[in-house]
Amino acid sequence: MAAHTGTAGIRGEATPEPASSTPKWAGLAWALLILNTLGSTGAKTVIPLPRSVSQLVTMGSLMTAFVIALVLNKHLRIRPSAYLLLLTALLVSSILSSADLQEGAGALFRCFRLTVFVSTLWLLTRWWDGGFAFVRYHIRTYAVVLASVAIGLVISPGNAMPDIYGGRLSGAIWPLTPPQIGQYAAVISGLTLLLWFGRRTTWRSALAIVVPVVGLLMLTHTRTATLGLIAGLAVAFLSMVLTSARARKVFAWTVGVGGVAGVVLAGALQTWFLRGQSADNFSSLTGRAKVWDALLDAPRTPLEYIFGVGLTDKSYDGLPIDNSWLAIYHEQGFVGIALVAGFLLTLVVVAVLRPPSLARACAIFLITYCISASYTEAGLGDASPYLLHLAVAASLLVRGVPQSDEQAFIPAKGAGT
Repeated sequence: MAAHTGTAGIRGEATPEPASSTPKWAGLAWALLILNTLGSTGAKTVIPLPRSVSQLVTMGSLMTAFVIALVLNKHLRIRPSAYLLLLTALLVSSILSSADLQEGAGALFRCFRLTVFVSTLWLLTRWWDGGFAFVRYHIRTYAVVLASVAIGLVISPGNAMPDIYGGRLSGAIWPLTPPQIGQYAAVISGLTLLLWFGRRTTWRSALAIVVPVVGLLMLTHTRTATLGLIAGLAVAFLSMVLTSARARKVFAWTVGVGGVAGVVLAGALQTWFLRGQSADNFSSLTGRAKVWDALLDAPRTPLEYIFGVGLTDKSYDGLPIDNSWLAIYHEQGFVGIALVAGFLLTLVVVAVLRPPSLARACAIFLITYCISASYTEAGLGDASPYLLHLAVAASLLVRGVPQSDEQAFIPAKGAGT
């Protein structure tokens, strides 16, 4: 088995993956959960899409995902998950803070959505076995989403790169903002690179996904996603360098090539990073700091400090909050902050305590990405792609990783690298 693994690595072939026990319908349910989190606002689309229609599609996809998961798991067999347990506690806290309707009936609707979202995740835990089924569902679904972005760019460049976003790439088929596209591109390119490294996919398949996806990421000019991708991959590879010679080689080559490229392309990288912004605009994080200061200075009652004001559209005074921790503070109070910090810390501790493996590295990448992005993007306290990224990480950290996955990651003595 070890010799076979080494040969596959030399030829650039993927290691044969054990047959998955996860039903294909679970993959459809996962894809529908992702569709629900795409949102319904963004740039102007090629075919005008009323917000009411897109909301109907996203909410309908969530309810369909729940029904599919319930049919698949009609005996309600669930797997214990500290992540989902703390997320459920956050849901209860959100319902309590939204019950007084301070934020209107919309707060209760968002609580209902989060309830169905979390319930669907619980039903799908039956198939969280430490394998890569949900990683592949994640990559395939977001690849389809990004393919629609690429199609929109080809057929309508004006709508895909509108002036309202400063010429940054947005969704012209489905209303997606540049930060959303950047996030999806960063996550699936990082996961695909890790699967290639662990010999779970061929280099041809990896290139077919990573090259165009990174191209889309560059066109979005999304700094948060780019830095999150770099940080996530760096921490993931650092988690493997002590046990994998291949990881040490890849990490050394990446640092070397990245350093040279950074020196040679310093001017171009600085221009891309600044996006033509003034020093004042850049220092205030594109105006985010002003919203944050206003939110923190606003008077609150003791109950609002503890439980927040209830679920909102992640905005304050009509402007987006764009910070997960401040959005949680505003909506769910200090109780929400404690619960979110609790499930993030739990995932980090579990990942650190797991033995080195490709599954662990992928989980670390996702956790690192979500933590790094939380500073300039909201989403950790409500149904969002970030909670799905962390759910994939939780599924990878379940005990009982298939032996073949471990062998594919850590070659035995004498095996090729």
